[in-house]
Amino acid sequence: MASMTNRQSVALNATVVNVFADAVHYRLKGPSRVRLYGTAAAVGLNMSLFIGDELFLDDQEVSAQNRMPLVPDDFVVEAAGVSEDEIIVRLRNTTGAAIIACSRVDIEPI
Repeated sequence: MASMTNRQSVALNATVVNVFADAVHYRLKGPSRVRLYGTAAAVGLNMSLFIGDELFLDDQEVSAQNRMPLVPDDFVVEAAGVSEDEIIVRLRNTTGAAIIACSRVDIEPI
Protein backbone atom coordinates (compact mmCIF):
# COMPACT_ATOMS: atom_id res chain seq x y z
CA MET A 1 0.00 0.00 0.00
CA ALA A 2 1.26 3.47 -0.89
CA SER A 3 0.46 6.65 1.04
CA MET A 4 0.75 10.33 0.25
CA THR A 5 0.48 13.18 2.76
CA ASN A 6 0.31 16.93 2.30
CA ARG A 7 0.09 19.93 4.60
CA GLN A 8 -0.26 23.41 3.17
CA SER A 9 -1.79 26.79 3.70
CA VAL A 10 -4.84 27.58 1.57
CA ALA A 11 -5.21 31.34 1.10
CA LEU A 12 -8.46 33.15 1.87
CA ASN A 13 -11.20 32.33 -0.65
CA ALA A 14 -8.69 30.33 -2.72
CA THR A 15 -8.74 26.90 -4.35
CA VAL A 16 -5.83 24.48 -4.60
CA VAL A 17 -6.57 22.51 -7.75
CA ASN A 18 -4.56 19.36 -6.94
CA VAL A 19 -2.56 19.00 -3.73
CA PHE A 20 -0.80 15.83 -4.94
CA ALA A 21 0.04 16.98 -8.48
CA ASP A 22 3.81 16.49 -7.98
CA ALA A 23 3.64 13.34 -5.84
CA VAL A 24 5.12 10.06 -7.03
CA HIS A 25 1.88 8.07 -6.57
CA TYR A 26 -0.63 10.60 -7.93
CA ARG A 27 -1.27 8.32 -10.93
CA LEU A 28 -2.54 4.80 -10.20
CA LYS A 29 -0.32 1.92 -11.34
CA GLY A 30 -3.24 -0.52 -11.57
CA PRO A 31 -6.75 -1.16 -10.21
CA SER A 32 -6.75 0.32 -6.71
CA ARG A 33 -8.87 1.34 -3.76
CA VAL A 34 -8.19 4.92 -2.66
CA ARG A 35 -8.98 6.23 0.84
CA LEU A 36 -8.92 9.95 1.55
CA TYR A 37 -8.41 11.43 5.03
CA GLY A 38 -8.48 15.14 5.77
CA THR A 39 -8.37 17.78 8.49
CA ALA A 40 -8.02 21.55 8.70
CA ALA A 41 -6.75 24.04 11.25
CA ALA A 42 -10.12 25.84 11.28
CA VAL A 43 -13.67 25.48 10.01
CA GLY A 44 -14.38 26.48 6.42
CA LEU A 45 -12.13 24.18 4.39
CA ASN A 46 -13.84 22.06 1.73
CA MET A 47 -12.39 19.04 -0.07
CA SER A 48 -13.16 17.28 -3.36
CA LEU A 49 -11.85 13.98 -4.73
CA PHE A 50 -11.62 12.97 -8.38
CA ILE A 51 -10.21 9.63 -9.56
CA GLY A 52 -9.65 9.83 -13.30
CA ASP A 53 -12.71 11.60 -14.66
CA GLU A 54 -15.06 10.50 -11.86
CA LEU A 55 -16.07 12.77 -8.98
CA PHE A 56 -16.33 10.88 -5.67
CA LEU A 57 -16.51 13.80 -3.21
CA ASP A 58 -17.80 17.23 -4.16
CA ASP A 59 -16.74 20.25 -2.09
CA GLN A 60 -17.47 18.87 1.40
CA GLU A 61 -16.22 20.43 4.62
CA VAL A 62 -13.60 18.49 6.57
CA SER A 63 -12.93 18.23 10.29
CA ALA A 64 -11.20 21.13 12.03
CA GLN A 65 -8.92 18.95 14.20
CA ASN A 66 -5.76 21.01 13.49
CA ARG A 67 -3.46 17.99 13.05
CA MET A 68 -2.35 15.52 10.42
CA PRO A 69 -5.20 13.09 9.65
CA LEU A 70 -5.43 10.00 11.82
CA VAL A 71 -6.59 6.64 10.48
CA PRO A 72 -9.48 5.87 10.83
CA ASP A 73 -10.68 8.97 12.74
CA ASP A 74 -10.38 11.49 9.89
CA PHE A 75 -11.68 9.29 7.07
CA VAL A 76 -13.50 11.30 4.41
CA VAL A 77 -14.24 8.99 1.46
CA GLU A 78 -13.23 5.75 -0.27
CA ALA A 79 -13.12 5.39 -4.04
CA ALA A 80 -11.61 3.16 -6.70
CA GLY A 81 -9.76 3.63 -9.93
CA VAL A 82 -7.93 1.79 -12.66
CA SER A 83 -4.46 1.99 -14.18
CA GLU A 84 -3.32 5.50 -15.17
CA ASP A 85 -6.18 7.29 -13.37
CA GLU A 86 -5.01 10.48 -11.64
CA ILE A 87 -5.85 11.13 -8.01
CA ILE A 88 -6.98 14.75 -7.73
CA VAL A 89 -7.65 16.23 -4.29
CA ARG A 90 -9.01 19.77 -4.52
CA LEU A 91 -9.15 22.12 -1.52
CA ARG A 92 -11.30 25.24 -1.26
CA ASN A 93 -11.11 27.81 1.52
CA THR A 94 -14.53 29.37 2.10
CA THR A 95 -13.37 31.92 4.68
CA GLY A 96 -11.67 35.31 4.82
CA ALA A 97 -8.45 33.97 6.38
CA ALA A 98 -5.81 31.41 5.39
CA ILE A 99 -6.34 27.84 6.67
CA ILE A 100 -3.78 25.06 7.05
CA ALA A 101 -5.06 21.91 5.31
CA CYS A 102 -3.79 18.39 5.97
CA SER A 103 -4.51 15.56 3.55
CA ARG A 104 -3.65 11.88 3.39
CA VAL A 105 -4.34 9.36 0.63
CA ASP A 106 -3.84 5.62 1.03
CA ILE A 107 -3.69 3.55 -2.16
CA GLU A 108 -4.36 -0.19 -1.94
CA PRO A 109 -3.97 -2.31 -5.08
CA ILE A 110 -6.90 -4.67 -5.71
